[in-house]
Amino acid sequence: MKKSSIALIFLVFTAFALQAQRNVDRTNFRAGVNGGLVIGDFSEAYSFGLGVDAYHHWGVSKLLDVGITAGFFNAFGSKESISVNGLVAETEFANVQYIPVGASLRVYPGKNVGFKFGGDIGYAVGINEGNEGALYYRPSIGIDLRGGISELNISYFAVNDEATFSSVLLGYLFLF
Repeated sequence: MKKSSIALIFLVFTAFALQAQRNVDRTNFRAGVNGGLVIGDFSEAYSFGLGVDAYHHWGVSKLLDVGITAGFFNAFGSKESISVNGLVAETEFANVQYIPVGASLRVYPGKNVGFKFGGDIGYAVGINEGNEGALYYRPSIGIDLRGGISELNISYFAVNDEATFSSVLLGYLFLF
């Protein structure tokens, strides 16, 4: 069910993107890096994460872009020590890795404003052992820098399975 819903969302965004070629020529490719803190259910087992992102966006209107996205995200496991009655037990958590693939939407609230907000939704493929992946979503806020050739953004990355793996990320993208 999840995969068919994701496929439907992807097809709708693709249809908008193809239609967009007649409306606005704001087509671009974006690639960059992100990093941040793991929060929520997994914050004690994982300290921080690093990732890379790639996007291709099409302008649907002056206020809206749609696109596709893929990337890689690695959360670094931390080492925990527990001391009980003089006995110390140490455990180290293995890194968690995802390849998020999905649809992307960005809204530009004003004309000639470098500020944008939006989000991504799709499936995060788990690539480490025991990680099957799940539905992911990533709302974000960004601002264009250097005359629109780069972007600084902040986002909330969440993979929603039985427990939610989430992280707050700061990212830097180059626009081509």
